[in-house]
Amino acid sequence: MTWAIVEGEPATLNPAGSASLIIPNLCDNLLSIQRDFSIKPGIAESAEFVDPVTFVITLRDDVTFWDGSPVTADDVVYSLQQGTNPASQWFSAFALVVPDPSVGIVATGPNEVTVRFVAPDSTFRDALAGQGGAVMQKAFGEAAGETVGTPEGGLMCTGPYKLEPGGWTPGSEIVTTANEDYWGGAPLVKSLKYTFVSDGSTLATALTQGEIDGAFNVPPSSRAVFEGDGAGALTVGHSTASYSFGPATPTGAAANPKIRQALNLAIDRDQYLETVVNGLGHVQKTIVPEFSFQAMEGASTYQDGYDELAEPKVDIEAAKKLVEESGEDVSTPLVIAVPAGAKEFQQTAAIVQSAGKQIGLDIEINEMQASDFGAMFYDPSQREGIDFVATQGYLETPGVLGYPSLFMLPPELGGVFNWSEYDNPEVTAHMTAARNAIDPETAAKEFVAAQKIFAPDMLQVTLAGTYQLTYLNKELTGVTTSVAAYSSPWALHLGGK
Repeated sequence: MTWAIVEGEPATLNPAGSASLIIPNLCDNLLSIQRDFSIKPGIAESAEFVDPVTFVITLRDDVTFWDGSPVTADDVVYSLQQGTNPASQWFSAFALVVPDPSVGIVATGPNEVTVRFVAPDSTFRDALAGQGGAVMQKAFGEAAGETVGTPEGGLMCTGPYKLEPGGWTPGSEIVTTANEDYWGGAPLVKSLKYTFVSDGSTLATALTQGEIDGAFNVPPSSRAVFEGDGAGALTVGHSTASYSFGPATPTGAAANPKIRQALNLAIDRDQYLETVVNGLGHVQKTIVPEFSFQAMEGASTYQDGYDELAEPKVDIEAAKKLVEESGEDVSTPLVIAVPAGAKEFQQTAAIVQSAGKQIGLDIEINEMQASDFGAMFYDPSQREGIDFVATQGYLETPGVLGYPSLFMLPPELGGVFNWSEYDNPEVTAHMTAARNAIDPETAAKEFVAAQKIFAPDMLQVTLAGTYQLTYLNKELTGVTTSVAAYSSPWALHLGGK
C-alpha cells in the first residue's frame, strides 16, 4: 500500500521531536487513544497516581521490540526522560516532574516505573496516550545518539510496523514492513509505503485515480473531486483541529487585544466556512474545541463553560470603535504570515485582509516558504517583521490544558508560543490550579474560570473548527478516521473489505 503524507517529509521519526502521522504506526505509547478519543491501556497495563505526587506505571509482560527483546522498565525510563528535554515537543507535559533524574523518573521494578512530581498534575496521564508516552529501546537509542529517528540512525520500537535499515530514502519515500509478532496482532497490510505530496491538486488526482491508496488531512478545496467518481471515498470524522491566527510579536497593534477583538468582529464565519473549508467545518467559539473534553470526567462542566462563551458575530461599527479605543498607530501595515502554496491559508489571509480594510487596518500578506514558515515557531529571528501568523492547530490527546497553555502562559510554564508575552495573573492562577487539581470537577471549574478570561483576549482568533478528512481506496477499510490517528496505530486494522 502507498499512503500520502500531505504535511511533507518529516525531519525525524523520533517521537520526542516530531508529530508525524508515520510515528504512531512505529512506536506504541504507554496508554492508547481510542477512536472516540477515550483512553485505554497500551504498553502499560496500568498507569495511575497512587498519591497526589506519585505516578506508577505497570508494564505488560508480553510486549517486545522489533528485534524480539522485551520492553523493560529501563526502556520506559529512557523514553520518558526524552520528554524532560526542553527541546522536546512534549516538554510542557513533564514540567512538574521532579527535575532530579535519580528521583523524578525511575525504575522501581522489572516492569514498573515511578514518576514523582513537585506538585499534582492532572494532565500527565493524558500525555502518556500521545507521543509523550512513546516507548523506544534504550540500548538502540543510546547507540544511535542524536541520529535516532533519522534515515541514518533509524529506530527501535514496538509498533505494528518496522522501519528497516535503508527503508527511508530521503526526499523520496519511507517504506515500513509489518511486525508479524506485534503484541496487538499482526497487521493486514504487509508493506506500507509513505510518499510526500503537499500539492492539493496533485494529491487529489493521485488518490482518485488509485495511484495512492489513502491520505489524512486531504484539502477541503478538493471536496467535489473527492466526492465524485473515483477510486476511493471521502470520510468526515471527528477532530480537534481549527484554523486561527494570532500575534507573533509583543509590540505594536497585533499585541493589543482590542485590535484582535476588532478583527474577530469583522470576519464573517459563514463566509469563512463556505470559502475556506468548503462546508467541511463548523463555528468554534474558542481555541479549545468541544470534542477534546467529551470523554473526560467533568465533561458537563466543560460543556457548560463552552456554551456560555459568546457566539462569533459580525459587527463592523463595534470593530471600528475598538480600533479607535486601542490607541494604536494603524498607519503602518500589519503583516500576516502564511505558508506558500497552501490554498486554505491563502484564503484565510485574504479574508483577514479584507476584514481589516473594512475597519481601517491595512494588512499585508507574507507567503513564506514551508521551511521558513516552520522555523518561525522555534526561531524568534524568523518572526521579525511579522505581526500575525495564521495556522491550523489541533490537540493530539484528550484534555483541555495543553493547547491553550502554549499561548496563554509564561514561557517557563509552557507558553512556548506566547509570542505576544501575554501575562494575566488570573489566567495563570486558574490554569495552574486546574493542572494541580486532584479532583476532576475542581480541575474543570478552574479551567472554565480561566477560559472565561482568556477567550475574549483572543490570543488566537479562532476562525473555524474542522473535521478529520480521510480519503481511502474503496477496496480498503479499517483505518482510523478521527483525530485519534495522530496518537494511535491507525494502520493496524487497515486491509481489504
